Amino acid sequence: MRSTKLMTLLMLSGGWMLSSWAFAHEGHEMMMSDMSMSDAQDHSKMQMSDSSIDTDIATSDNEINSTNSAGDHSDHDHRREHGGQIYQATKLDNQWRLDKHGQGEFNTELETWIGTDQNKLFIKAHSEKSESEKADYAISALYSRNIADFWDAQVGLRYRSEAFEAHRQEAVDAAFGLHGLAPYFFETDAYIYVGQDQHVSLSLETERDILLTQKLITQPYLKADVLIRDESDNAKKTGLSSLQTGVQTRYEISKKVMPFIDVAYRYEKGDRETSRQVATSSESGWLYGAGITFKF
Repeated sequence: MRSTKLMTLLMLSGGWMLSSWAFAHEGHEMMMSDMSMSDAQDHSKMQMSDSSIDTDIATSDNEINSTNSAGDHSDHDHRREHGGQIYQATKLDNQWRLDKHGQGEFNTELETWIGTDQNKLFIKAHSEKSESEKADYAISALYSRNIADFWDAQVGLRYRSEAFEAHRQEAVDAAFGLHGLAPYFFETDAYIYVGQDQHVSLSLETERDILLTQKLITQPYLKADVLIRDESDNAKKTGLSSLQTGVQTRYEISKKVMPFIDVAYRYEKGDRETSRQVATSSESGWLYGAGITFKF
């Protein structure tokens, strides 16, 4: 009997301990599950909070950049990106040369311009003085407008003054022409002049630089004048009134100072007979010169 009661008591005690352990284990698992769910929710909230902060920062940066960009564009001068910047350049040539008779003459040429890529104002001046004679000179003022790649159309006025034995003849001509870079890099100026005394003439100048070294440069060139009509008292013969072609070789001490030597051949058709002058025959011959060019 005692053994039976003892066995029954032991079985009841073991069952109670097992039930207690199972209940405790189930409670621990539930608690761990609740903690995991809570951590996941907190982590999700943290991610959402971080994402919201990042979005707010990015939005703020974009607003700041947009504001700065708008401010920059409002202050930016777009004309500089579209040929609106103003430039200036001046070239001055001084040359002394001798003809086939050993007679000397001094020539000066000035070209200066100011403006943008599209619009420029050109001033050109030329002076030529032979020994024991008065100087001839011409001054042109030209408006230049870009019409194509490397080409400008020009229009303006030319004042010219020619010295003769007993008097000086002066005239003003309208000038129309082209200024630019022809194929094979020939810098070209071509003009038509219409002026007083039914004067109509054409002029052409073209030249090209050929580099011998970085500082030694040779330049073939051509200058031609064609007289179509002139009813003045000191008119030249119509047709090809003058032609000069040669080679100028310069040494660039710097981009602003360039001494040179020049060898050329010149042809002149002569004067037409009028009430104030007799006709003269054509002349031609070699010219030898030296000079210096300034650019600034």
